[in-house]
Amino acid sequence: MWVTSSLETVRTPTVIALGNFDGIHQGHCQVIQSLLSNRSDTAQVTVVAFNPHPQAFFSGEHQPLLTPLSEKATLLENLGVDQLVLIPFDQALANLSPQDFVKDILVAQLQAQFISVGFNFCFGYQRAGTAEDLVAIAGQYQIPVSITAPQTNGSEPISSSAIREALLEGNLEKAQQMLGRAYDLTGTVVKGQQLGRTLGFPTANLQVPTDKFCPRTGVYSVSVTSNLWSQPQPGVMNWGCRPTVDGQQPSLEVHLLDWSGDLYGHTVTVHLQQFLRSEQKFASLADLKAQIQADCEIARASLAAVV
Repeated sequence: MWVTSSLETVRTPTVIALGNFDGIHQGHCQVIQSLLSNRSDTAQVTVVAFNPHPQAFFSGEHQPLLTPLSEKATLLENLGVDQLVLIPFDQALANLSPQDFVKDILVAQLQAQFISVGFNFCFGYQRAGTAEDLVAIAGQYQIPVSITAPQTNGSEPISSSAIREALLEGNLEKAQQMLGRAYDLTGTVVKGQQLGRTLGFPTANLQVPTDKFCPRTGVYSVSVTSNLWSQPQPGVMNWGCRPTVDGQQPSLEVHLLDWSGDLYGHTVTVHLQQFLRSEQKFASLADLKAQIQADCEIARASLAAVV
C-alpha cells in the first residue's frame, strides 16, 4: 500500500474515505466498505487522515493512538485500501473554510471521484463543515458522498474514545466487540531486569511505540504471535510498575506458557484476551511467585478456546 504525507505524491484519481480512523474499529470499517463498493477501475482506494491528530495539534498534548501508523497501514491494507494519505495538519489547513478544503484539497489535489465519511465527520475552519455540508459542497463538483450511519455495540455508539474507556476499565470484551478483533500491542523484545527468570517465569520485555495507547495496568491472559512460530502462543502479560520489587517505571512483560528461547531483538505482537487482575504489591517474592503460578493456570484455562 502506498503511504504518503505529501499531496504532491498522491496517486490520483481517488475514491476517498475521510477521517482519523484511529483504531480502525467497526464503524471505520463500514465507512471503508462503502468506499470499496463505489470504487472504479482507475481510481485509487484512498484513506485520507491527518497528522498530527487535530486534537493533539490544538491542545499541544501528546495523543496516544490505538493504532500508530504502522498498525493503521497494515489494517487498512488488509481491508483492501490502496493508499493512505496523511495530510500534515497545521494552522494553514485548520484555517481553510469547508468550501476551500473541498476545492483545494479534495478536488484539485486528490482528484476525488467519490467520498465516504462517518455521520459525525466535521471539517474546515473551527470544524464548521458537517457531513451534510460536504454532500452539498462536493455536489457542486459532481462528486457523490456517502454518509455512514452510526454503528453501535448494543445501545452504545462505537467510537475510538469508547474503546479507550473500555481498555482503561479492563473491559476487553467490550473493546473487542467495538474493534471486531483483539486489542494488540506490537513491539521489540528488549533486555529487562530478568527477575522473572529467577522466579521460574522468564518474561519478554516488550518495547512498544511511545505513541501507542496502553490499557489498564494489571495482568492479562494473551496470545502472542511472531514470525518465529506458525501458531499463536498462549501467555500471561503484566503491564505496570511491579510494586513488589519497587519498580519505578511501567514495563510490559510477557511470559509464554509453552515456549522458551531467545526473543531478544525480535518483534512480537501481544493480543489481549482477558483481564485477570489488577497490579498489587505482595509481602514477599514467594507470595508473588505463587500468584504468578495461579495467573498462569487461569490464563491457560481462559485461552483454551482461543489459542
